Amino acid sequence: MRRVIVSNLMSLDGFIDAPGKDISWFGPGPEFFAYAQDMLRHADLLLFGRLTYELMAGYWTQPQAMQDDPVVAKFMNELPKWVFSETLKKAPWGQWDNAQVSADPAGTVQKLKAEAGRDMVILGSGSLVSALTPHGLIDEYRIMVAPVIVGGGTPEFQGLSKRVNLKLAGTRTFDSRLVMLTYHPEKN
Repeated sequence: MRRVIVSNLMSLDGFIDAPGKDISWFGPGPEFFAYAQDMLRHADLLLFGRLTYELMAGYWTQPQAMQDDPVVAKFMNELPKWVFSETLKKAPWGQWDNAQVSADPAGTVQKLKAEAGRDMVILGSGSLVSALTPHGLIDEYRIMVAPVIVGGGTPEFQGLSKRVNLKLAGTRTFDSRLVMLTYHPEKN
């Protein structure tokens, strides 16, 4: 059975972006990018909410992104994608055109998990993480905490009505700056 992995950066106060969708404070360095390359090597599908899809497609398909980080750009562009949105009918991804759209995150991800394959990775997409968490569809949360308090923005988790117990599976530091906390859901 395939795993769903969340790999997100967030501020110390729990936001995945600051007011105005500002992500300039992320500040990842070479160790983080090496981690991202390794994570994407083990994935065969990317999962996005609409807003993150629009940001990612707008960035990774551009020549500058391919010049700045050709390895990650290759994975981001070539891996198949699912975009979860109630408003989009299509999700173009530059010349690659390898993204499908669904308005049913839980149902679609449940079917995808039953298929053979490697890891499915959610990058950003707090609304998607929040939609899948209550259904027990996320196998691993990798949360990179940046040493900054942004004071507002989009929270990592929102709209959850019941507690989800997690077990710490590991910690890692990147570039003497970011701390990755890896959690697995506790089995009831």
